[in-house]
Amino acid sequence: MKDYLPETASQTAGPYVHIGLAPDAAGFHIFEKNFGPTLVNSHTPGERIAIEGRVFDGSGTPVRDVLIELWQANADGRYNHPADQQEGKSLDADFRGWGRACSNFDSGVWRFDTIKPGQAVGRDGRLMAPHVNLWIVARGINIGLNTRMYFSDEQEANAKDPVLNLIEWEVRRQTLIARKETRGNETVYHFDIYLQGEKETVFFDV
Repeated sequence: MKDYLPETASQTAGPYVHIGLAPDAAGFHIFEKNFGPTLVNSHTPGERIAIEGRVFDGSGTPVRDVLIELWQANADGRYNHPADQQEGKSLDADFRGWGRACSNFDSGVWRFDTIKPGQAVGRDGRLMAPHVNLWIVARGINIGLNTRMYFSDEQEANAKDPVLNLIEWEVRRQTLIARKETRGNETVYHFDIYLQGEKETVFFDV
């Protein structure tokens, strides 16, 4: 008979998640290059946008120690990853395509400064609506949660998106749609994430 090791006990991500994954946000300036929430520089092509929101627990209380990772395609609809071999779409050396943000410890607001992604082709060969991918981790979450954020001003593309259409209840699809806001010269997409409750965000088993 084979001997099996006992299962290791699980543990939540806090309370030191920021020190380990985003030390700069916790006031520890230990890395020369931090993986921050700004994905662009002055040379990055594409429409400049900001994405911001808050994460709420089941009681409707903002979670103030959340860490969120974002990855997305560039303005041409291509990911900065070797697996993305879409023809006719080039990589952008001035766009990282990946970022990490922490919520504000007082307000609970998190934010990314990026560009609006183009449409990428999915694994099944069908064109997806512009979207960003999000991974959420915080105290009380044993395994990081994966979700997507789509754009409210892309209604035609959203209606054809193969992933959104996998969600049977149309009202649940709305939990993945960010609201567009114009603040002076800035375009902001507001996207709140609900971990539990009546407004619970759709999460994916990735």
